[in-house]
Amino acid sequence: MVGGGVVAVIVLSLIVLLLFRAWYRIAKADEALVIVGKNQRGEDGTSSRITVVTGGGTVVNPITQRAELISLRARQINVEPTAQSSNGVTVDVTGVALFKIGSEPEQVRRAAERFASQDNAIEQFTREQLEGSLRGVVAMLTVEQLMRDRQQLSDQIAENIKGDLEAQGLILDSFQIQGITDKNGYIEALGASEIERVKRDAQVASISAQREVQRNKIATDEQNLVEYTAYQKNTANAKAEIGRANAEAEAAEKLARERLEQGVLEQAAMNQSAKLDAEVRRVAEAATYERQQKADAEAYEQQKQADAEAYSRIKEAEAQAKIAEQKALELKTRAAADAETVRLAAEADALAQRAAAEAAAFAAQQEAQGTKFRADAEAEAIRLAGEAKASAIKAEAAAIAEHEEALMAQRAIEAVVPMMTEFAKGYQRVGSITVLGGGDGAASAHLASEQAVGMRATFDAVKAATGVDLSAIIAGRAVGEGIAEGLRPAAEPTRAARAAKVAPAQASAPTGDAPV
Repeated sequence: MVGGGVVAVIVLSLIVLLLFRAWYRIAKADEALVIVGKNQRGEDGTSSRITVVTGGGTVVNPITQRAELISLRARQINVEPTAQSSNGVTVDVTGVALFKIGSEPEQVRRAAERFASQDNAIEQFTREQLEGSLRGVVAMLTVEQLMRDRQQLSDQIAENIKGDLEAQGLILDSFQIQGITDKNGYIEALGASEIERVKRDAQVASISAQREVQRNKIATDEQNLVEYTAYQKNTANAKAEIGRANAEAEAAEKLARERLEQGVLEQAAMNQSAKLDAEVRRVAEAATYERQQKADAEAYEQQKQADAEAYSRIKEAEAQAKIAEQKALELKTRAAADAETVRLAAEADALAQRAAAEAAAFAAQQEAQGTKFRADAEAEAIRLAGEAKASAIKAEAAAIAEHEEALMAQRAIEAVVPMMTEFAKGYQRVGSITVLGGGDGAASAHLASEQAVGMRATFDAVKAATGVDLSAIIAGRAVGEGIAEGLRPAAEPTRAARAAKVAPAQASAPTGDAPV
């Protein structure tokens, strides 16, 4: 009994479970479950025999109730009505609408009451509503307004059919006008005229802008030209001023440098001339002395060698003579008894005489060779001395040719001192001078001016005759000696030597009465 009861309970449970599984309906997220025959109380307190379930499930009794699933997905439809505008132009309007069934229970209930068994009727109904509203709105507007205010047209159509759609449980999400065309070319002509007007306005605006830009550019160029001209003038003036100042400075610097270089070169020429004179003499004397000593040494060695050889040969001859004398004496001793002795004695005498003659001849030959060696040595010494003197003369000539101007200036200055000495002696011979007129010191000034005039006349005569400007040379030499005294302290012996040369010249200068 107990086992049968358990089995019955299990069987009953399975039956109940299967029935529950078959009767339980669940709606998807984009669907609504509409149950007819089941009461549902609304928010306003009213009761309805249609129950709407969204986002969940419930048990549906198939015996007393009927369930339908209604899609809540958004639906898209295209509308292409032909309408006539207020100015009588027939246009074709294309648009697209996006709508759906509302998710509220009341909206689902309304849509279920009208479209539960015919889902395709929803799109047809909505399209007809949109086309009708679109024709009514287009009839109140011109083509220009339709083309200009498409968004306003779309909003107005949506607002017009909003109430009708809500009464059917539908919601219009959006409606957009995609295009407005006509078969007569009115819109194209309207666009062409508008395009031409816009192009014309754009060209006018572009030309005006270009003119304005050109005017601004011309004004800017004029201002830039004025500023650039002023800048160029200022730059030219500044460069001219700088160039003038630089030229003056360079001229002054060049003049000072030339004067300084002239003095230095003159002094250097004098020093170089003196140095060359001393160097030439020293080299010539040293070369001559060295060659003379060498020639003397060679002659002495040759003479010494010749004397030694002569002495050796003389001694050898004397030894041979003594040997011959001894032999002759022995022969004389042996031949004293017979006639052969006489012959041997004669041969011994002849042998002794011949040995003496050979010794004398050899001595004479050696003396002649020694004399020849001495003569050759003296001739070589004379030749070397001549070559040294010729080299000295050639070096002096080269130095004179290289520093001809400085040497002429030096010789001219050396001649100035005795010249001025003789020039002054003429005034020394004058006992007294009487000058008429003038105040104190006028006589001495007059006399000094006459001396200066006479000296200047002498310098001018020398310059005209030889081309040598003594005044310029004296001035340049004074500057050069001042620089040389600071740079070359060793130049003092040269001036002392030159002063020593001047003294004999003064002593040997002719004297005479100078005219006053």
